[in-house]
Parts: sequence; structure tokens; C-alpha cells
Amino acid sequence: MIHPIEYRYGSPEMRQIFSEEKKLEFQLKVEAVLAQSLADLGKIPVKAAQTISQKANIDFVKIERVKEIEAETKHDIMALAKALTEVSGDAGKYVHLTATSYDIVDTVQALQIKEAVEILLRKGKELLKNCLSVASKYQELIMVGRTHGQHAIPITLGFKFANYCDKIGDDLTRLSNDRQYIGGKFSGAVGNYAAQELYEVGEDLEQKIMQYLGIAAVDVSNQVVPRENLARIVCDVAIFAATIEQIAKEIRNLQRTEIAEISEPFGKKQVGSSTMAQKKNPINSENICGNARVIRSCVAPILENIALEHERDLTNSSCERSILPTVFILADEIISRMNSIIQDIVVHPANIAKNLELTNGTIMAEAIITRLAQKGMGRQIAHEILRKSSFEAIEKNCNLRDILLREETVLRHMSPEEIKGSLKYDFYIGRSSQKTRQIINKWKQWNQ
Repeated sequence: MIHPIEYRYGSPEMRQIFSEEKKLEFQLKVEAVLAQSLADLGKIPVKAAQTISQKANIDFVKIERVKEIEAETKHDIMALAKALTEVSGDAGKYVHLTATSYDIVDTVQALQIKEAVEILLRKGKELLKNCLSVASKYQELIMVGRTHGQHAIPITLGFKFANYCDKIGDDLTRLSNDRQYIGGKFSGAVGNYAAQELYEVGEDLEQKIMQYLGIAAVDVSNQVVPRENLARIVCDVAIFAATIEQIAKEIRNLQRTEIAEISEPFGKKQVGSSTMAQKKNPINSENICGNARVIRSCVAPILENIALEHERDLTNSSCERSILPTVFILADEIISRMNSIIQDIVVHPANIAKNLELTNGTIMAEAIITRLAQKGMGRQIAHEILRKSSFEAIEKNCNLRDILLREETVLRHMSPEEIKGSLKYDFYIGRSSQKTRQIINKWKQWNQ
């Protein structure tokens, strides 16, 4: 084994979909269904179709033999057809009848993608459920909201996760809708059904094959199914990966020693560093961010594959062999890792409370500006007063409250009690809690 996706990343069920053995099984299944469909339409003997179906499995068609023939023919699907023909006896003359290579390749690819998408959806729904649980549990826990890496105004931890829930829900909805783009073909060498017409089966053969396989046929193709279909699916997987990366990046930042508000779970015997024994590194979140970059790198070539020449060229083939396993296996990996993080995420309320106080109450400056504007002060005047007062509080390391209680311009509009009340963090979380509950209800119903 050479590539990490062979042994390090992705679940066995996802890796297996793209393994050589499973791919050969899919190919043989499609060849068997082709023979069965031709027999159903009265174009080849039923007994021949039965023989082909019986032999079309890896117990008879060995992957080693297929590779031997491919080394001679320099053509993978011709090698498959020859290997199946060899073991099918007299019925072998009906193997691959009316088909072109990409009738097999694209239909097999559709079967692979169908199974892979279902795995991502299943694990994605589990991730949504876990994020909804965090949002619900911490919908009232007030924390610092940050913009540009700076303390902004208060939010709740639940609200932060409600944002993630909504994004995950949207990503899963799009990925679920992308099932419509999973389609095979059996329309021949340039997509015009010429061989099928000669055998007087037209599109009936294609429809029968797809019915057996449980997938749809694309409405029209040339030699290949439209590559726009693959591009849409890969792009949506990449967007989902970017959403998960956003969560991972936030966890990494909030786990910083000087912030320490939330962190990944850390096993009792887990080691953070081979030398710095005190460390608890956010390795799963970092892994997610790294693998999300690889997934994104597949977006450009999958888009370039759309513009094939004439009725097709071969430039899509080689990169799709790499792109599809990479995208789906790594997406499976990062979803699984994020699930393990969120299920046991560690929240540090004491540090969250401590960090709220770091800026001496100045994160409530907007609240006072808004109050003063309500009381009749010009908004820009109020902003300038709070800008100077906030900088003074930070410079002198005193609370903004103490500065404002000495500011005559402010006191002419607000009483000391109103100033103190407006500086309480729970006064200015807006609709953080209500919005969190709204998003929880929205996606909880969808996920049931």
C-alpha cells in the first residue's frame, strides 16, 4: 500500500466501494445485467444470459487474469470482456454485446457514487444530530463573540453551534438532492443508440438495465454521461467538507492555551507530543482541516472534465480515477472525525466566563451606544464617546462602567442604574437563544 487512503483514512465500508475487487464486481454485475436484459428482450438465448450471469463474479473472473489481458490490450474494459468471455463457454459470444466501454464505466461509477453518497448522508445526519445536541445544551451559555480575531459582543455557545447546524443541514439537503445527478448510460459509442437500434432494442435495453441496477439513465449522453453531473456532486461534497473544516478551525482556535474555552476530547493514554508531555494537541481538528484542503483541490479538475472534446476524449478518465476515491474517502474520514469530536466535546465554562472579562466590559460599548441613541443622543456622538471611553478603560485597566459613571454627557441621558444594567452580558445577547431554538426545531424535524 502506498496512498494513505488505502490504510489510514476513511471507513472500511467507504474504502471498499473504490477497491479494485469491488470495482470488478460492479463491472461484472453490469455485464451480467446487460446479458439478462438482452435475453428479456429476446435478443440472446436465456440460457446464454444465465451462463454469463453465473460466471460474472470474481470467483470465476480473477482480477489477476483481467490485468494480464489489460497488459496485452492496453484497454481495461476489453480486458474485462475477454476475461468474462473466456469463462462463459459458448455463451461468451454474447458478452458485451451492443455495449461500448463507457456504458460499463459510467454505469459502474454511478453505482459507486450512489453507495458513497448514502454513507456520507448517513454519517452527516449523525453529525447534525450531535451538533444540535451541543446547540441545545449550551443555548444559554454566554461567551464572547469574535470578529477579526477580536472580542466583539456577547453571543451564546449554542448560537455558535446553531450556525453550524444550519450550514450542515443545508449541505446535507443539497447532497441529498444530488442523487438526481447519479445516472448511468447504455447508449453506445457516441450516445446515439446505433448498436441498440440495429438490434431493435433502442432505449428499451438501457431502461431495463437501469431498472435492474436501481439507478436512473441520464436523459441524453454522448459517449459519456455529462460530466456536469459529477462536478455538481463533487462540488457539494467539497462545500460540506468546508463547513466541517470551519467547525474544526474554530475548535482549534478556541482550544489555544490562552483561550481554552472548548477543546477536543483527549484519551486517558493519549499522547500530545513525544517530547512536550504537557500538550493536548487538537489533532483531529487539524487532520480535518488538512484533508478538507485535499478535497477542495479536486474541484478544479472535476470542473475541467466538463469540457471534453467532440463526443468525448480520454482526459477525464485518469483524473477521475484519483478524484472520486479521494473525495469520498476523505469526506467520510472528516465527517467521522468531527462526529467523534462533537460527541465528547469539552466545554470550559470557567474560562468562557473569564474571557468575557478580559476587555474590561468594553464588549458592551455597542449596547451603551444603542441605549444613548434611544435616549435622544446622536448616534455618531455616542459612538465617539464610547470609542474614547473604551480605549481609556483598556489603557488604564479599569472597567468601562467606572469610566461611564464619571462621564457627564452620558449621565445626562442614562442613570447609573441604567448604565450598570446595560453593561450586563445577558442584556445584549439579542436573539441568540431564540434563534438557537428556532434552528434546533428546523433541523430536528428534518432529521427525523
